[in-house]
Amino acid sequence: MNTLLIILAVVCALAGIVGAIVPVLPGPPIAWLAVLLLSFTPCSNDLTATFLIVTAVLAVVITVLDYLVPAWGTKRFGGTKAGTKGSTIGLLVAVFVLPVLGLTLGPFGLTSLLLGPFVGAYIGEVTQNTSSQQALRSAFGSFIGFLTGTFIKLVYAIVITVYVTKDIIQGL
Repeated sequence: MNTLLIILAVVCALAGIVGAIVPVLPGPPIAWLAVLLLSFTPCSNDLTATFLIVTAVLAVVITVLDYLVPAWGTKRFGGTKAGTKGSTIGLLVAVFVLPVLGLTLGPFGLTSLLLGPFVGAYIGEVTQNTSSQQALRSAFGSFIGFLTGTFIKLVYAIVITVYVTKDIIQGL
């Protein structure tokens, strides 16, 4: 049973890294699942209850932030409320509507996910009679926000994978 849990923990850790980049998979929660699975094995030397709780809270916070950061980027780059709302709507359309319609662009819908907040912020700004240049600036902020969210998810997943790998090696 321990071997199965260790294998599943490694798979979840690696899937968490992939999920940090690929929009279809929720990277941080999957990576955290690796820690949880490993905690049920003798390899869980450093995996205390406090560690499990802190990493679970971080996974939830990072997952929520991943949806909020593109809107923050829009606002940070001078976008109005309309641009911020447009960025959020664009992200939601890219994540939930386009896949249902079979219209995802690029591998795993990555292009759709990159373009959704960008186009949404641009449209939101243009509807407020914002200059095209300012609308593009706001849309760029949305793109930067998306990249920031992806980076944070990736760092979390890699740190979790390092902990899992270290505990497995020490436990062998």
